[in-house]
Amino acid sequence: MELSNHKAGFVNIIGLPNVGKSTLMNALVGEKLAIITPKAQTTRHRIFGIVNEDDYQIVYSDSPGIIHEPQYKLQESMMKFVQMCLRDADILIVLLEAKQKTPPPFFERIKKVPVPKIVVLNKADVITKEEAEAKLAFWKTHIEAEAYIAVSALQKKNLTALSDQILAMLPLHPPYYGKDDLTDKPLRFFASEIIREKIFLNFKQEIPYSVEIAIEVYQEEEDIARIRAIIFVDRESQKPIVIGRKGSMLKKVGTEARIDMEAFIEKKVYLELFVKVKKNWRNDDDLLKKFGYRG
Repeated sequence: MELSNHKAGFVNIIGLPNVGKSTLMNALVGEKLAIITPKAQTTRHRIFGIVNEDDYQIVYSDSPGIIHEPQYKLQESMMKFVQMCLRDADILIVLLEAKQKTPPPFFERIKKVPVPKIVVLNKADVITKEEAEAKLAFWKTHIEAEAYIAVSALQKKNLTALSDQILAMLPLHPPYYGKDDLTDKPLRFFASEIIREKIFLNFKQEIPYSVEIAIEVYQEEEDIARIRAIIFVDRESQKPIVIGRKGSMLKKVGTEARIDMEAFIEKKVYLELFVKVKKNWRNDDDLLKKFGYRG
């Protein structure tokens, strides 16, 4: 590998909640690293997805959706991850929904970030080609960028054009991570995220946003991974809801999570789930640090 000709950089994806940031990163990386649900604010952490070839390394970064007025210390911590994305980007992908009609408030902040930008119009499959072109022309008048591209991350349409644009803009640099690395997160992190995804998919209203997952035991043996996880809820009234009648909901979440874990780590999983109450954990500095939201 000739390092003098090697390209590498951080390509950070930002946007409002539920515009498809996680779907886009997963599609570009070719692996499901970030959990995906129809609910806004599913992503809480910053997650790297690394694409390696002999002559380049692209470090994609997924981030929480931008919240203008955080209601909890948890959301304040999530917005610090976004600030990190703005500070260390080599290329900034500004992700917008196809049907978005007005510039989001964060545009003014983004304009001041001195890095190359690509405006990506996602979910372009729900509008016509002519509408997409008109939308891109509209965004050109509102934010300066090196490229404006319409894609469908869900259907993997026009991602080659986006990847080619990113590679053309990527700076010369040695690789930041090992050439066999796929992400910066350990397997126990993805185990917790898979469980949290199943909570988001199986419960409504406040429950998904009141839940955090802690992996107490992650033990890998040759043929099986043994995992014990705690589902923390915010209030006593939420505990019986998550457990369900005769444990039905906890069993459902556990079964769905186990199936996805086995596909992700490619071995059998023995999963134990327990539910505990940590009142007001979203505003507790010590608990937020324990859960990985604070340094």
